[in-house]
Amino acid sequence: MQTIAIIGLGYVGLPLAIQFARSGAHVIGIDVDPKKPELLNQGVSYFKHIASDELRQITADGKLEACSDMSRCTEASAVVLCLPTPINENRTPDLSYILSTAEAIAPHLQQGCVVVLESTSFPGTTEENLRQALEAGSGMLAGVDFHLGYSPEREDPGNPSSKVGEIPKLIAGLTPACLEKVRELYAPAIETLVPMSSCKAAEAAKLLENIFRSVNIALVNELKVVYESMDIDIWEVIEAAKTKPFGYMPFYPGPGLGGHCIPIDPFYLSWKARELGQETRFIELAGEINTSMPAHVVDIAARSLEQVSKSVKGSKVLILGIAYKPDIDDERESPSYALIKGFEKLGAEVQFHDPHITAIPKTRKHNIYEGRLSLTSITDDYDLIVISTDHRQYRSIDFSDYKAVMVDTRNCVTKEHRPQYYHRA
Repeated sequence: MQTIAIIGLGYVGLPLAIQFARSGAHVIGIDVDPKKPELLNQGVSYFKHIASDELRQITADGKLEACSDMSRCTEASAVVLCLPTPINENRTPDLSYILSTAEAIAPHLQQGCVVVLESTSFPGTTEENLRQALEAGSGMLAGVDFHLGYSPEREDPGNPSSKVGEIPKLIAGLTPACLEKVRELYAPAIETLVPMSSCKAAEAAKLLENIFRSVNIALVNELKVVYESMDIDIWEVIEAAKTKPFGYMPFYPGPGLGGHCIPIDPFYLSWKARELGQETRFIELAGEINTSMPAHVVDIAARSLEQVSKSVKGSKVLILGIAYKPDIDDERESPSYALIKGFEKLGAEVQFHDPHITAIPKTRKHNIYEGRLSLTSITDDYDLIVISTDHRQYRSIDFSDYKAVMVDTRNCVTKEHRPQYYHRA
């Protein structure tokens, strides 16, 4: 039985660990947050989209065990890194999680083991930055004493039809022999593997996937504002365009971008491009448009309140949805935080409701909101209700008798359920 160490048991690492365990491997899950291993060893999931029942069976069978001890990598023939890659305020890549982990595991790597990075980063991260850290700490050479590869994650949290083992997976290696070892690692767990010529090419492909979404979301966000000025319904336009069976793919506007990927990953490429004297104008423009959306929503809301002779200052505002996408408990980089900040800056009293998030956790950028609790119910005791996340629950609520002004950023509420003062933004 192959022993695989998965480092980082978050939204990417935990589903992958479960899939490897399903395929017959012995998985050692490692995370620096001691709470996660403690829960996992009890068979308890800390993600709502991952059921505890299967976890309990896997841990009881000894297929998955979790800890915070990097030295356990000595037991593994393969180590997979599933670590965050944030950017700072200047949109500069932060590789500290990858590099500090590489330094921690390097002394514990076995001769001949496979190390694979799954985190999204700029082309060259695996072959240059990660390689250097591993070689310096282990005294071994990549491609000679150990195998090095890259295989970007393709997780889609909250999508019940998205299954780790069924999603085609890009794989790459530092050398042809490394690529073969990476293939042998994933083949028992993943149905379709897509070999690539280099780690750089695979890193670039992952960035293209996310840049494609960022740019197209920015396009419909910009068109939303333009069409508003023409009194044209962007949602009707999108539905009409969807009827074309070729050459078009629908994207939808919203209050801004959220999640750990789309708002962040494109800037890994733009940063690397600047190093080479190249410009990434589409990426930069898309970032500007998507970042401006929360302010646009606040502006629409302010004008909507004025129509009923109210001001944002002193108003009671309810934000529906903190998660960045529907029916999940992931609030990373959620545009709802920018909405809260925007309304409070104008003097409003803001509360939020989210059926999947009971309290705002500690975040990198919005620690001022840590611990703020979600309301347990939705009432009409507000001047303004803003739908930021189209959770399934909100789509079924009849708001038609509500007296509050409603601003719907997701086209969430059906016509028969809309209140008198309903606006989309």
